[in-house]
Amino acid sequence: MNQRAMRWARIFAVLVIIGVGAAAFRLSFSTLRDLAKLAHVPASDAWLLPLIIDGTIVQATAAVLVLSKSQERRWFTGVLVVGAVVSVAGNSLHAIANGHELPAWACAVVAAIAPVGLLVDTHGLALLLRTTARNTQPDPVPNPMTETAPEPIPEPELVAPAPAPAPVPVAAAVRRRPVPVVRPVLPLTARPPGV
Repeated sequence: MNQRAMRWARIFAVLVIIGVGAAAFRLSFSTLRDLAKLAHVPASDAWLLPLIIDGTIVQATAAVLVLSKSQERRWFTGVLVVGAVVSVAGNSLHAIANGHELPAWACAVVAAIAPVGLLVDTHGLALLLRTTARNTQPDPVPNPMTETAPEPIPEPELVAPAPAPAPVPVAAAVRRRPVPVVRPVLPLTARPPGV
C-alpha cells in the first residue's frame, strides 16, 4: 500500500473517531443531565453532572496516553475505568427510570458524584504536575567543592614469566648410579627350610 493511501486512511480514521466521540459525548451528556434532574439537581445546574463525569474520563484518557512509561499511569487507568463505569451506570439508570423519579439511594449516589469527581481530578492533576516536574528537571551538576575525586585504581604489576627449566642432557641421565635393591631381612624363625 502506498504512503499517500495510508495517510488518507489515517486521516479518515481520526475523523470518524472524532465524529463518533462527539456523538457519544452529546448523547451521554443529555442523558446524564436528565439523570441529574431526576435526582433533584436544579435544572440550571444539571449540565454540570455530565461535565464532571465525562470531563474526568477525558482527563484520565489524556493522562494514560501521556504517562505511558510512568507509574502514575495505573492511577489514571483506574480513574478511566471507574469513570466509564459511572457513565454507563448513569445512562442505564436513566433508561430504567425513564422519566420517573429516582429512589432515594440513587439520588444520594448522583449527589456524591460531584465531590468525588473533584477529589479524583485534583489528585490526578497533582500526579500529572509531579510527574512533569520530575521529568523536566535537569540532571544535577556535580559540585567540585563537596565531592571528592575518586581514588585511582592501581594498575596491576607486570611480572616477568619464570624461565623454563634447562633441559637435562641425555648422557647425564644415563650416568646416574642405579639404586640398589634391598631385600628385607627375615627373622630366623620365619626363614623357609633350606635357606
